[in-house]
Parts: sequence; structure tokens; C-alpha cells
Amino acid sequence: MIKFLGLVVFGMIIAIASVAVAAQPLSVAYPPANHKTIADRIFLIGTAPPNGQVSVNGQQIARTAAGHFAPTFPLQIGENVFTLRYENQLVKIQVTRQSNQPQVPAGLAFAKDSLTPKVDVASLPGEYICFGAIAPANAQVAVKLAGVDIPLKARSQVELPDNKSVLLGENSPLKKGGSEQYQGCAKTPTNSGESKVDKIDLGVPIFYLTMNDKTISQSGTGKISILSPAQLEVAEVTAEAGVARTGASTDFSRMTPLPKGTRATVVGREGEWIRLDYGAWIKASEVRIVKDAVPPRSIIRSARSRQVSGWTEVLFPLEIPVPVTVQEGEKTFTLTLYNTTAQTDIIRLDDDPVISRLAWQQIAPLQVQYTFNLKSAQHWGYKLRYEGTTLVLSLKHPPVRSGKMPNSQKQPLSGIKILIDAGHGGPEDSGGVGPTGYREKTVALIVSKLVRSELVNRGANVVMTRVEDVDLDLPPRVEMIQKEEPAIAISIHYNALPDNGDAINTKGVGAFWFHPQAHSLGMFLHNYLVAKLNRPSYGVFWNNLAMTRPTVAPSVLMELGFMINPEEFEWIVNPTQQQKLAEAIAQGIVEWFASVE
Repeated sequence: MIKFLGLVVFGMIIAIASVAVAAQPLSVAYPPANHKTIADRIFLIGTAPPNGQVSVNGQQIARTAAGHFAPTFPLQIGENVFTLRYENQLVKIQVTRQSNQPQVPAGLAFAKDSLTPKVDVASLPGEYICFGAIAPANAQVAVKLAGVDIPLKARSQVELPDNKSVLLGENSPLKKGGSEQYQGCAKTPTNSGESKVDKIDLGVPIFYLTMNDKTISQSGTGKISILSPAQLEVAEVTAEAGVARTGASTDFSRMTPLPKGTRATVVGREGEWIRLDYGAWIKASEVRIVKDAVPPRSIIRSARSRQVSGWTEVLFPLEIPVPVTVQEGEKTFTLTLYNTTAQTDIIRLDDDPVISRLAWQQIAPLQVQYTFNLKSAQHWGYKLRYEGTTLVLSLKHPPVRSGKMPNSQKQPLSGIKILIDAGHGGPEDSGGVGPTGYREKTVALIVSKLVRSELVNRGANVVMTRVEDVDLDLPPRVEMIQKEEPAIAISIHYNALPDNGDAINTKGVGAFWFHPQAHSLGMFLHNYLVAKLNRPSYGVFWNNLAMTRPTVAPSVLMELGFMINPEEFEWIVNPTQQQKLAEAIAQGIVEWFASVE
């Protein structure tokens, strides 16, 4: 199961056990005691002896032939108590539904914590600063900043669903009622642009609310400042791969990571986030401010390539490390350098295992773009780093199978390194849970070892992230992929859903990928397992997951079934089916390699 959907699996149940059925008493694996959620419904996963009936709050529920169940019930705001009965056994589960909506203001008041911006904001002169508040309908709302009145207008409250709603097949905007969202924007003054100080403080905005000829005011929590274009700071990335985002929080999408040493001008701040001049945001903790530095600008002249073991490196000498982005297309790889102007006359590119040719153009002032036309539609990985001020782009060569054995031979994967990651592990991260309390971490390890054996039998060199039930966080797993540089990496998981999912009717094999180089692998394995094993399809998803983000190899995460589905759970824990699954995964990998040659 994907880590951000992790279910809490350690719960207490209150049961009165009968001696006659003590071998398999009524039990609830999820939710745990005193569970808290913001979902509007909850599924109860558990089991009881197959003979007889199980009821929840007096209502008989459906069960599988093995006695497992996973019914869903609505939740009211506040405490919800579910009493499960099997013969003379009782289990009581209490679930508290918490509201995730801002408190509707009573009378002449703003909703609690609704005034935005909530943190200090700094921007360039002449840029828009936006303000927001939640207040009763039909009110007049305004903001005063530095003596200027800024009206805020009501807009219909439409809430976009959480990203995870796609996993439930639900991603339509939701309309909200009970109060109004008021928003307004204004440009910062431009007459301070030649200031010789770093920034000019405009102070904290004051919000005004008027209804029925009565007015209240409330100070915001974020201070607004204007940066001086003549005194802008320069940030240098200190993290190995600085996480660049489209906005000032982890809710915003990731962009191409910035190699250590990258420099860019700071053109805005929002709390702990810094906006860089090429358009990305990065946490202040991942950069350092360079004293007395000029805005980073570079020219670029020649570029050349060289081959090292398993890789082609392309070197771009620069005057200063500048921000970069990459984009993978079908048989193309595009690199964009920002804050850069071309003076290029010569590029050396010899015959290469990966690149067929290279084209470049100055696509905009201070943006130079290089497009690599590749010999194959399948990309095998890339790396970016700075050596001093020279940007080094490494493109991975296709894996070479020893002896070029055909698929009909016994070891078609000879010479191929494959990394297998058994999801979760240890007492702190057991993953999803089945009706009997059986943990995802356990079956993921069992199947991963079976897959390893099948791959080794086919000649592969297999690296495992874990071979025992140990705690292993995500960064060490990712680091192992980066260090080992396998031909492919596959993370083995079993699925679950958020509380508002349908545990009975959701089942099947799912595949998750992030970089285009992994799409073919994820799609192929998904389709192969569904067809070969006659399993349902959950779907193929682009997903921003730690185990799909490594760039050095096509990396996919496979969800091989739903732990929480009472029927599919029986297939998941069946040793015969586990062996068939491992054989199918290994053979699917063989056939995928043959398909991309």
C-alpha cells in the first residue's frame, strides 16, 4: 500500500469471547479503537467464524465464505459507535468524525483562521498580492494595507477534492455553503523600486467586515513587504537535489530538482518558502543566501559529450550554475537552461548508444533549450549534477544482456540488474491490514522473495531493499536505487483505501509511475498480470511517490491487490497464488525487456 494511504493497524477491541468459537473469535482489524477521521464514511474490516451471522448495530452484514467482512457505514460529525455481534460475542468500535471545514462565523465575525495570507509575504514592486477571508454571506469585506483600501469580493465556494480522490474515482469540485469566501488582489506600489534597502515593510493588513451598518476589524497574521530590485538576494542550493515546486507549500507540484550549487535570484518570499527568478519555489532550509552576489547570469558556448561506463555524459560549461528543467518525450529528452544566453558555434557529439542527434535554440531571453533526439523510445535513466560551474547531464545506456540470449533460453535476463523493494516493514510501518489482521509488510516480503527467486532463475542480478521485517524509511530505499543504478526498480505493495473508500467493491492490480521512462514498464506489467492471472484492473496512475521518483532507472510501484477487500484478501494470502503471481511478474519483466529492444 502506498505510504501516504497507510492505515493504522494497531487497535484495541472490546470482546466477550465464547469458548465454543475461541479458535476464530469475532475481531475487527480496522479501524482501531478511538479512531479519528474527516471522512464522511468508514469501512469496518474484520472476520468471524464462517457459520452464523454478524450484525453491526443490529443490521446483518454480508461476509465471504471464509467469514471476512468490510461493510461501509456513514459517519455523523462527532462520535459514532458501532456494535458488532456474532452469537454471544460483542465488539464495540468508536469512530470520531472531525470537521475539516472552517467554522461558520456566527454573527458579525470572520471565520476562525480564515484570513490570508497567514505568513509573511515579500514580493517585487508592481506584483499582485492576494487576500482572502471567510465571512457571512452578503457582507462587505475589505483590507487596508499601507493606507490603501482593497475591496474583497464574494466568490462561490468551490472546493477541489484531494488528489487521493482520484484513487476512489471521485474528483469533481464540491460546492460549499453556509458562508462566503471573499477574495481580492492588488498590486504592490512601484515607487519603491530604487530603494537601497533590502525591502520595505508595508505592515500587517487590517481586514474590515461590515454588515447591517456595523463594522468590525481584525489584523492579519502575515506581514507584507516589498523587495528592492536593486538589492535582491541570491540563493544557492545546498541540498543534493533541491526540491523545486510550483508554489509555496508541499501541496504544490514538484518541478525538476535543482542540482547542488545551483544559483538563482530571490524574487519573493512566503513564510519558509523562497521564490526563485525562473519561476520555482524552494524551502529556505535547502538554500543559503550568498552575500554581495550579483544576479546569476551566464553565457554558454561549446558543449561536448563523453562516454563513461554505462552512461553518456554531456558537458555544458557555464559561468555560474543556473536553474534547469528537463522534459522527457517519445524519443526526445529536452534540457532547458535558465538565466542563460547562447554564444554557441560548435557542439561535439560522436556516434552514441543513446543519442542520435542534438539540436538547440534560444527559445526566450535567458532561456536556452537543448533537444536530444534518442535512438529508442525507451529511456533508461538520467542524472544531473554540477562539477564546479559545468552542468553534467548523464544519459543511461540500454542494459546489455550477456550473450544476447533469446527469450526461449533459460536465462533471458542474464546480465540485467533489477532492484526489488518489499514495501513497508518493521513495527512502525506495517502498511495495510487484512480482515484477519494480517499485515501488508508480511505478504509484500514473501512475494518479493518469490519474485527474486524467479528472476534469479531467469539470470537476473537481483538487489533487495530489505530481506527481513525491519524498519526502513523511504529515503534509504531511494538512495539504494540511486547507488545501485539498476536496469529497472519495482516496489511491491498491496493496496488499501482512505476511510471513505469502498472496501467491498474495490479490487485489482494497480501500477504507479512518475517519470515517462517508467510508463511503458508500469503499463506492461499491469496489463500482463491482469491478463495472465485473470485479475481485475484497478488502473495505471501517474503518481508523485518516493519510490517512483528516482531518475536513474525506470521505477514503478505495483499494488498487487487490496488487503482490505474480503474476497481478494483470500487470493493475496494463498501460497499457491503467491507463487503464480511471482512467476507472472518475473515472466512479465522478461517479455517487457523483449518488447523494448
